[in-house]
Amino acid sequence: MAEIEVRQIGADGWQVMREVRLAALLDAPEAFSSSYQRESGFGQADWLGRITRGANFLAYTNGGGSGPAGIVGGFVPSPGAPELVSMWVAPEHRGAGVGRALVGAVVRWARAEGHDQLHLWVTEGNEPARILYDVCGFTPTGERKPLASCPELTEIGMRRSV
Repeated sequence: MAEIEVRQIGADGWQVMREVRLAALLDAPEAFSSSYQRESGFGQADWLGRITRGANFLAYTNGGGSGPAGIVGGFVPSPGAPELVSMWVAPEHRGAGVGRALVGAVVRWARAEGHDQLHLWVTEGNEPARILYDVCGFTPTGERKPLASCPELTEIGMRRSV
């Protein structure tokens, strides 16, 4: 089993965050509310803004020599309602515990920020992500909405205690 290290992204990591996020958008465009076309045009100020609006994490395996294995973010769009966002694991690292480690980092962040619940949206039909979130203790809320980047797809809300 791979050794997994999760590191919070600071301001000096905006370029790595950009690289991994764009790879995620290319790999799984139907999993995100944004698009590669939109975010590839973001500049340094946009990425730094993301970093300061919450907490963002990168996962590395076996010392990180091959680069980041995944990314996730947490932010609070409205008081008392933290969200897990932008979750992605590189294809070659799926099934190795990277996703669980990233979810765990956001759960710990939400708890440290004084929250008792964590919410997320997952694209309906994205079974690998849905299974991961089930394993990590999330349950469906009954919420549904169109995926912003592809309105013919539906997102479902999930929540867990932290």
